Amino acid sequence: MARSDKVSRDAGIEVIGLVRRFKDVEAVAGIDLTISPGEIYGFLGPNGAGKSTTVHMLTTLLPPSAGRATVAGFDVVKQGSKVRASIGAALQEAALDPFLTGREHLRLGASLHGIRGTERKQLIERLLERVGLTTAGDRKVRTYSGGMKRRLDLALALIHDPSILFLDEPTTGLDPQSRSALWTEVARLAREEGVTVFLTTQYLEEADVLADRVGIIDHGHIVAEGTPGDLKAQIGKSTVEVVPENHDELGRLRELLLRFGEETAARPGAFAVQLNGKGELPSVIRALDTESLRAAEINLHQPTLDDVFLAKTGRTLEGAEEQA
Repeated sequence: MARSDKVSRDAGIEVIGLVRRFKDVEAVAGIDLTISPGEIYGFLGPNGAGKSTTVHMLTTLLPPSAGRATVAGFDVVKQGSKVRASIGAALQEAALDPFLTGREHLRLGASLHGIRGTERKQLIERLLERVGLTTAGDRKVRTYSGGMKRRLDLALALIHDPSILFLDEPTTGLDPQSRSALWTEVARLAREEGVTVFLTTQYLEEADVLADRVGIIDHGHIVAEGTPGDLKAQIGKSTVEVVPENHDELGRLRELLLRFGEETAARPGAFAVQLNGKGELPSVIRALDTESLRAAEINLHQPTLDDVFLAKTGRTLEGAEEQA
């Protein structure tokens, strides 16, 4: 696409009753989504929940079995070519040639979009700098680390200046430094350039840091949706866990803590309550002091997206253990 034909960024993503069946399996079971222009939408779910199938339908790689979806204002079934011209996609497996350099990949991608000459050269330099590959641009991709390949794939997805960017688990398997660098660039694209980002991820921290709103899909259904803060607020108050210095006083500790909330899971040798609004951590500490109960440890646990995910699906997310 020539740069003068830049697509509009005034439309996001609209999904109504979207369904995808594979023989007798309904991988996506009638979901509804509305994603505003310039929004980062985090899409969470266990493996097999329907995340990638949804992405494949929205990027026109799979036709829906039922329902309707528009991306950048275009119908994914009736206007597939216009959808593809409006989006960039970095899916789970980067389609990179190990014998080409990073710069050669970008030159090829730009040429396919009709970008040539000085404009192409300037664009390639700008993209290499943006994803931190300037010094590695003339190295063959077979010498790249996993993080470098992911960053090159992101640059390729951005080469035609798309209005909507699909990132399907873009940081799986990356080291923390590479993951952080990719987060920074994705956030910049949305905040500074108005790019709409549809992000599927197994990392709850990733969704918490980046996403304006989060949707959780399980067994093909959206089971929760909202801002990370709103979803965490649904789970309830903070949890206080106390380990008594003298194990024999665990019973007395239990009686004291139950004044402040309901019992919840705790480690062996500790007692924990979910605070019910009758007091916060300072109140608990004052009560321990008043009752002369000495604590070896006091831990305050704020609700996380991991708690939300567990509450909504009954499972933890696959990436949560690796993240921890």
